[in-house]
Amino acid sequence: MYAITIDTGTTNTRVNVWRGNEVVAEAFQPVGVRDTAITGSRQKLTQGVKTAIEEAMRTANVKTGDSVVILASGMITSNVGLYEIPHLPAPAGLKELAAAMVKAELPEIIDQPIWFVPGIKNNVPDLNLETCEMMDVMRGEEVEVVGITQKLQLEGPAVLILPGSHSKVVRIDGDNRITGCMTTIAGELLDVITKQTILANALQSSFAGELEEAVLLKGAAYAEKVGLGRTCFTVRILDMFSDLSINEKANFLLGAVLQADILAVKNSGALNVTPLLPVVVFGKELLREALIALIKHDPFFTGPVHSVGNEHKALAGFGALAIARERGILHNTQMA
Repeated sequence: MYAITIDTGTTNTRVNVWRGNEVVAEAFQPVGVRDTAITGSRQKLTQGVKTAIEEAMRTANVKTGDSVVILASGMITSNVGLYEIPHLPAPAGLKELAAAMVKAELPEIIDQPIWFVPGIKNNVPDLNLETCEMMDVMRGEEVEVVGITQKLQLEGPAVLILPGSHSKVVRIDGDNRITGCMTTIAGELLDVITKQTILANALQSSFAGELEEAVLLKGAAYAEKVGLGRTCFTVRILDMFSDLSINEKANFLLGAVLQADILAVKNSGALNVTPLLPVVVFGKELLREALIALIKHDPFFTGPVHSVGNEHKALAGFGALAIARERGILHNTQMA
């Protein structure tokens, strides 16, 4: 038996074909729910998902009549996706996600049923201006978290940080259930500041290519003291009156932007982080190293800090498989 996992985000869709716990083929399409939001039509997303599935199946030599289970997660279950499923309220983990999976027929994509994994939302019953910061949502990160805890045998309680265009911070309890999450636009903000502000010339529209910890920490310290806006303009001052390299100035800005995320992790009512909680940071090397440096130099954090690199791939698909096994859709003997 083969399993096919579909992971659709805002801008991209990835499809993996699995035998057991190994990826035997993969395909990528630069299409996501942003296309639906912009055009008001699901046609481009539908065609992109269909194309990715067909390409991955072709590469894996999956033939008509072969036994296949199809699993989907991410923004594909949102209101601008292909099959909307309500968020599951936290706390929720492997068992809750498995019980909430939904099977649907989408013949315009493939002539087999697709099992959809829901997203998770923070449990804030009375949302208003006083409580809105406690609320957050995820679609896709929940399967990544399951994949991370299963593949790495990680045990909570812990705080998981997944940096990116929209950085996600997730808290799990002692049963590895997600109790809350928090999202920032750190990556998107860094991109805009670097390329579309007066700082573009000072930075030559370039991100930091190599970590320079001392400069990173100085940028973070300034942001904590005088705020992000002032610290950003200080990059221009450094360009005019210092001999710092472009990479050093980019590190200074990176520290300033990431310091806002560190502040949020410490104070967000969505997470309720305590100093002793272990912190696990995932993602690309530079962002991972930068966040770990900031955390280790912040006296608030007194628990262990762990780093997980990009060698662990297809975590969303791995998590979807674990959820499907919990539901009874897949069995290890079938996947051999």
